[in-house]
Amino acid sequence: MPVVAENRKARFNYHLEDKIEAGVELFGWEVKSARMGAVSLAESFVRFVDGEAFLKNAHFAKYKNSPDRDQDPTRNRRLLLKKNQIEKLHKAVASKGVTCICTKLYFTSRGLLKAEIALAKGKKLHDKKQTLKERDLDKAASREQDF
Repeated sequence: MPVVAENRKARFNYHLEDKIEAGVELFGWEVKSARMGAVSLAESFVRFVDGEAFLKNAHFAKYKNSPDRDQDPTRNRRLLLKKNQIEKLHKAVASKGVTCICTKLYFTSRGLLKAEIALAKGKKLHDKKQTLKERDLDKAASREQDF
């Protein structure tokens, strides 16, 4: 399962809860761009419109060798989920303080591009500081064990 892109800031900025695997509807040039690893999930999120889920603000770099000149790097991409999954996520997002974000894009063994999406609650500033403190303590402890 080679990871194409990962939203590392998501773990720092949010408390991640339920994770779900979803397919992504892509054009050919987007798949080739993903195979090259030219994808960014930094500002991406999931929006629900008319009973469908869309990945917004995921940036797929333009593929130079494509004959298609109308390449939109940040277009809305439909996520392929079951109806009950969409309803579950939509109800959770409707509650206050919960959002749905894409944490990872990866290829399966069959060559399909999948997105790992998660329900997330935003961290407060003191939670982020606590995360940084824990990370520093873990680094210091691992350094001491190495010596």
